Amino acid sequence: MPIRARSVPTVILALTLLVGAAAHAQDNDKGRMSAVAIGAELAAQGGATTLTLVLSKPVEAHAFVMERPDRAVIDLPEVNFQIAPEAGSKREGVVTSYRYGLFAPGRSRIVVDLAGPAVVDGVETKTRRDGATLLSIAFRRTEREAFRKAAVASDPAPSLRKAPPVEALDSRPLVVVDAGHGGTDPGAIAKTGVQEKDIVFGFATSLADRLRASGRYRVTMTRDRDVFVPLGERVRVARDAKADLFISIHADSISAAPQVKGATIYTGSEKATDSESAKLAERENKADAAAGTDSAIGPADVTDILAELTLRETRGFSSSFAHRLMGQLSPVMEMSTKPHREAGFVVLRSPDVPSVLVELGYLSSKSDLEKLQSDEWRAGVTGSMAKAIDLFFAGRATSAQPTGAPPSTTGSVPFGPGASGRKMPRQR
Repeated sequence: MPIRARSVPTVILALTLLVGAAAHAQDNDKGRMSAVAIGAELAAQGGATTLTLVLSKPVEAHAFVMERPDRAVIDLPEVNFQIAPEAGSKREGVVTSYRYGLFAPGRSRIVVDLAGPAVVDGVETKTRRDGATLLSIAFRRTEREAFRKAAVASDPAPSLRKAPPVEALDSRPLVVVDAGHGGTDPGAIAKTGVQEKDIVFGFATSLADRLRASGRYRVTMTRDRDVFVPLGERVRVARDAKADLFISIHADSISAAPQVKGATIYTGSEKATDSESAKLAERENKADAAAGTDSAIGPADVTDILAELTLRETRGFSSSFAHRLMGQLSPVMEMSTKPHREAGFVVLRSPDVPSVLVELGYLSSKSDLEKLQSDEWRAGVTGSMAKAIDLFFAGRATSAQPTGAPPSTTGSVPFGPGASGRKMPRQR
């Protein structure tokens, strides 16, 4: 690919950006500097479309293609992307768009959406005079059958994150807070460029911090930074840790209906409450495909009567928490016209962990977006969510007490064995 001549000021600016960004690109695991990407260019010439990254140093790239939908995936070692988010929205040749981000610890990924079947025609690395590295990935249109054969050798799923060890003597309820999307999956994007993954991560972190500060709960998050986590793994994190409650945080967007606003709480069900809920679940369940991987989890596995009873009881607990949450949130935030709905979200398919998905609002709504970015609003809402969690566990502990035992009057979560009140046998 021809490299355009650059003026001296441009070269100096590039070097300044490289040095400044590299100073913050320390690799936490190995103590080495990760590469920094400060620019990206998409160009079509002849029958090829080329994506070129400007990097602070050479990296090894592994590219492959996937079908349904047609996309190309470029795996890299961890890269600090200092590229404007709107850069990936450009359409050129066979490329309709692309996104990038941290895919797993130590691994970054670029997912390229293709207008049709195309193969990776070559990966080339060059060094510029200013010391920057140009990584170019070329795509060439091909026939459907050739593309299908190229897609057969797909990328193996990243190794699963291990759930944090559970202390045997700590009987406090375990709450798993799930910040939706992340890494190569930005989720919804507002007209201002604000991305759902950043909004929900900030909110989820604040909620987790508030719960930890209360001292009443053990808390873990499915992701602790801007990294992609497959949907099935989010469920496995909660189950493997024997969580008592799973809360997934999201923020939707409907560009065609900017007047729609307000929060909605979802619980799991094979049959959606309405067509809107079904469509939302379908969009959210495509997150794995958007990140260049395939979902490895199906519907909840109900193989016998005991498992079916467990699932039914779990969903009862989920609905109970949803109603308590709705009662606490209604006074402090605007709710949608149907504040509690059901749908088949993948992250709500755990058969033995009560789970809810909270859509905080709509990035397409100006008023919702302003609130979602307000620290004061976030503090009020996380406080109300914490109260709902207190009521949920206090209620379950009371219902689990022996007949004739005096009810709890403290209004807080009791400690000690059985504090969570779980009566459900676990299916492994």
